[in-house]
Amino acid sequence: MNRISTKLTSYFFIAVLIMEISLISYLHHNIVHARIDEEFSRLLATGSNHRDVLIEYYSDTTMKHIVLMEKDEEREVIITDKQGNIIQSSVENIESVEKYIPKGTANNLESDTILASDWEGLPYIISGHPYKVDSGHSGYIIMFQSTRPIEQLVGKLNMYFGLAGVTSIVALFIIYVALSKFLTRPLIRMKEATEKLSEGDFNVSLPFIGNDELGELSGSIQKLSNDLERLKTERNEFLASIAHELGTPLTYLIGYSKVAMRPGVDEKDRKHYLAIIAEESERMKELVKNLLDLAKMDENTFTVSKEYFMARPFLEEILRLVGPSFKLKKLRLELICDDEIKIYADPLRLEQIILNLLDNALKYSVEESVVTIKILNKGEKTAISVQDFGIGIPTREIEFIFEKLYRVEKSRSRTSGGSGIGLAIVKELVEAHDGSIEVESNLGNGSTFTIFI
Repeated sequence: MNRISTKLTSYFFIAVLIMEISLISYLHHNIVHARIDEEFSRLLATGSNHRDVLIEYYSDTTMKHIVLMEKDEEREVIITDKQGNIIQSSVENIESVEKYIPKGTANNLESDTILASDWEGLPYIISGHPYKVDSGHSGYIIMFQSTRPIEQLVGKLNMYFGLAGVTSIVALFIIYVALSKFLTRPLIRMKEATEKLSEGDFNVSLPFIGNDELGELSGSIQKLSNDLERLKTERNEFLASIAHELGTPLTYLIGYSKVAMRPGVDEKDRKHYLAIIAEESERMKELVKNLLDLAKMDENTFTVSKEYFMARPFLEEILRLVGPSFKLKKLRLELICDDEIKIYADPLRLEQIILNLLDNALKYSVEESVVTIKILNKGEKTAISVQDFGIGIPTREIEFIFEKLYRVEKSRSRTSGGSGIGLAIVKELVEAHDGSIEVESNLGNGSTFTIFI
């Protein structure tokens, strides 16, 4: 009973069997009793007709005609007087039928009555019909109806209902085969697919089986397989990217440290090598910091504490911090913001968002261009945009730029290539504010990142 097909079939079989037994018993009981009631009614009607004819045409001839009419294999009749003495009878051996008449009942009849109704235990069902012509002529007509026709009918019903039961079992077997094909086989395939997934094999392909619950389950497993395959690929790419990002500065650190430690190296060159080592150390520190920030966001261990604050002083302080870096690259920073605008956000997290966007603009802007920060109220939201006139982003790659470690700049240049983490952090922080981010970019004409919080 471990297979679902066996369980389903057993439950279905038991349920249908109970229903079938109940239905067959009900139908059998009602049909048999209806047929018996029909026999009782016919026997009473026949006896009543004979009684009426006898009362109207009372004579020995009439009695003989009544006896002659009922002298067959299925029905017999006895006509008695008031004291129970037999006047006429269609039965040659009176004792063979008289013993089935309940004692004392035939002599106390006041109306047409069934005297013996046990069709299963007796060879006859018996009815009594009192008649009275005058004070000197009265008695009873006793009708005997053979129970063989009823027994034959019941036998046929038993055979028909037996055939119906066998047919039902065959139908249940066919349903079992259908269930195995259309229900349990897809479930078995899905079970095998989940086992493959648990073993780390994400190359799973499940066929479309419809739009019902099984189809939805199959689609969910297929989607899970595809997502796990994608996550596996992303994980491998992530690890390769991290290894590369950490490997590059480590190579510089090891190489230049060895060179700086050589005896006889000129002091000026030694300082140059130490400066490179310091620069690469800072790059590693920044990379590790970004990775830790990203890990915290994935684990939802960071918090967002929103409050109202003035937008212009907040942004001016950020521009003061990044100003020297932009001046070194001959970039001009512009701020477009009304003095009255307030922002409802977490100042620390929002600063992190804007710093990442400005760092992105700094890396990819051409010299002597402008980077603009613009802030506007958009209904209940505040829109903050960072616009640059740098190299831009290819349209086909815009949808991927917020993925972890995705880089439009594939060269991994130390001067222009980023780590591919900054925009992923921005997206996570914006969504933590229940906000959204949009990108507009044309290759060679710069990019505009707009956040709504």
